[in-house]
Amino acid sequence: MLLAIDLQSETPIYTQIAEAIIEGIAKGELVKGEGLPSVRSLAVDLGVNLHTVNKAYHLLKQEGYVQINRKQGVIIEPVSFPVADASFKQRQKERLKPIIAEAICRGMEREKMLELLEQVYKELKAD
Repeated sequence: MLLAIDLQSETPIYTQIAEAIIEGIAKGELVKGEGLPSVRSLAVDLGVNLHTVNKAYHLLKQEGYVQINRKQGVIIEPVSFPVADASFKQRQKERLKPIIAEAICRGMEREKMLELLEQVYKELKAD
Protein backbone atom coordinates (compact mmCIF):
# COMPACT_ATOMS: atom_id res chain seq x y z
CA MET A 1 0.00 0.00 0.00
CA LEU A 2 1.40 3.34 -1.07
CA LEU A 3 0.66 6.29 1.17
CA ALA A 4 1.93 9.79 0.70
CA ILE A 5 1.94 12.14 3.65
CA ASP A 6 2.87 15.80 3.72
CA LEU A 7 4.88 16.63 6.81
CA GLN A 8 4.44 20.37 6.07
CA SER A 9 0.63 20.15 5.89
CA GLU A 10 -1.59 21.69 8.54
CA THR A 11 -3.61 18.46 8.47
CA PRO A 12 -2.41 16.12 11.22
CA ILE A 13 -0.46 13.11 9.99
CA TYR A 14 -2.90 10.62 11.53
CA THR A 15 -5.73 12.30 9.61
CA GLN A 16 -3.73 12.15 6.37
CA ILE A 17 -3.14 8.42 6.92
CA ALA A 18 -6.81 7.73 7.64
CA GLU A 19 -7.96 9.81 4.65
CA ALA A 20 -5.49 8.05 2.35
CA ILE A 21 -6.81 4.65 3.44
CA ILE A 22 -10.42 5.77 2.91
CA GLU A 23 -9.41 7.05 -0.55
CA GLY A 24 -7.82 3.67 -1.30
CA ILE A 25 -11.08 1.96 -0.35
CA ALA A 26 -13.12 4.36 -2.50
CA LYS A 27 -10.85 3.73 -5.49
CA GLY A 28 -11.06 -0.04 -5.01
CA GLU A 29 -7.33 -0.31 -4.26
CA LEU A 30 -8.17 -1.65 -0.80
CA VAL A 31 -10.99 -4.16 -0.59
CA LYS A 32 -13.12 -5.67 2.14
CA GLY A 33 -11.24 -8.34 4.05
CA GLU A 34 -7.82 -7.04 3.03
CA GLY A 35 -5.25 -6.60 5.78
CA LEU A 36 -3.43 -3.33 6.37
CA PRO A 37 0.23 -3.13 7.37
CA SER A 38 0.99 -3.49 11.06
CA VAL A 39 1.22 -0.27 13.05
CA ARG A 40 4.97 -0.70 13.43
CA SER A 41 5.53 -1.55 9.76
CA LEU A 42 3.55 1.42 8.45
CA ALA A 43 5.19 3.77 10.96
CA VAL A 44 8.64 2.69 9.77
CA ASP A 45 7.64 2.97 6.09
CA LEU A 46 6.29 6.50 6.59
CA GLY A 47 8.96 7.60 9.05
CA VAL A 48 6.43 8.56 11.71
CA ASN A 49 5.77 7.63 15.31
CA LEU A 50 3.89 4.36 15.77
CA HIS A 51 1.37 6.17 18.01
CA THR A 52 0.44 8.31 14.99
CA VAL A 53 -0.40 5.24 12.91
CA ASN A 54 -2.19 3.68 15.87
CA LYS A 55 -4.34 6.82 16.20
CA ALA A 56 -5.20 6.69 12.48
CA TYR A 57 -6.18 3.01 12.71
CA HIS A 58 -8.36 3.65 15.77
CA LEU A 59 -10.04 6.57 14.00
CA LEU A 60 -10.81 4.24 11.07
CA LYS A 61 -12.15 1.64 13.51
CA GLN A 62 -14.34 4.25 15.22
CA GLU A 63 -15.75 5.29 11.84
CA GLY A 64 -16.42 1.65 10.91
CA TYR A 65 -13.91 1.23 8.08
CA VAL A 66 -11.69 -1.39 9.73
CA GLN A 67 -11.68 -4.06 12.38
CA ILE A 68 -8.75 -4.50 14.72
CA ASN A 69 -8.04 -8.08 15.72
CA ARG A 70 -5.06 -9.13 17.81
CA LYS A 71 -4.43 -12.22 15.67
CA GLN A 72 -5.27 -10.89 12.18
CA GLY A 73 -4.24 -7.28 12.69
CA VAL A 74 -6.12 -4.43 11.03
CA ILE A 75 -8.44 -5.48 8.22
CA ILE A 76 -10.80 -3.56 6.00
CA GLU A 77 -14.27 -4.02 7.53
CA PRO A 78 -15.56 -7.23 5.93
CA VAL A 79 -19.19 -6.86 6.98
CA SER A 80 -20.37 -3.43 5.93
CA PHE A 81 -19.14 0.11 5.66
CA PRO A 82 -20.72 2.95 7.58
CA VAL A 83 -23.78 4.50 5.95
CA ALA A 84 -24.15 8.10 4.86
CA ASP A 85 -26.61 8.98 7.62
CA ALA A 86 -27.73 12.47 8.67
CA SER A 87 -24.77 12.88 11.03
CA PHE A 88 -22.30 12.01 8.27
CA LYS A 89 -23.99 14.39 5.84
CA GLN A 90 -23.84 17.20 8.40
CA ARG A 91 -20.10 16.60 8.98
CA GLN A 92 -19.48 16.64 5.24
CA LYS A 93 -21.46 19.86 4.89
CA GLU A 94 -19.31 21.51 7.56
CA ARG A 95 -16.12 20.26 5.88
CA LEU A 96 -17.26 21.57 2.48
CA LYS A 97 -18.21 25.05 3.68
CA PRO A 98 -14.68 26.52 3.79
CA ILE A 99 -13.80 24.92 0.44
CA ILE A 100 -16.87 26.37 -1.26
CA ALA A 101 -16.45 29.72 0.49
CA GLU A 102 -12.89 30.00 -0.84
CA ALA A 103 -14.06 29.07 -4.35
CA ILE A 104 -16.72 31.79 -4.20
CA CYS A 105 -14.19 34.36 -2.98
CA ARG A 106 -11.93 33.46 -5.91
CA GLY A 107 -14.77 33.94 -8.36
CA MET A 108 -15.45 30.32 -9.21
CA GLU A 109 -18.90 29.86 -10.69
CA ARG A 110 -21.33 27.30 -9.27
CA GLU A 111 -21.25 25.24 -12.46
CA LYS A 112 -17.44 25.04 -12.40
CA MET A 113 -17.53 23.97 -8.75
CA LEU A 114 -20.06 21.24 -9.57
CA GLU A 115 -17.92 20.11 -12.53
CA LEU A 116 -14.90 19.89 -10.24
CA LEU A 117 -16.88 17.91 -7.68
CA GLU A 118 -18.08 15.53 -10.40
CA GLN A 119 -14.51 15.11 -11.70
CA VAL A 120 -13.15 14.23 -8.25
CA TYR A 121 -16.07 11.85 -7.62
CA LYS A 122 -15.37 10.02 -10.88
CA GLU A 123 -11.65 9.77 -10.06
CA LEU A 124 -12.37 8.21 -6.69
CA LYS A 125 -15.41 6.05 -7.43
CA ALA A 126 -14.45 2.41 -7.53
CA ASP A 127 -15.83 0.54 -10.55
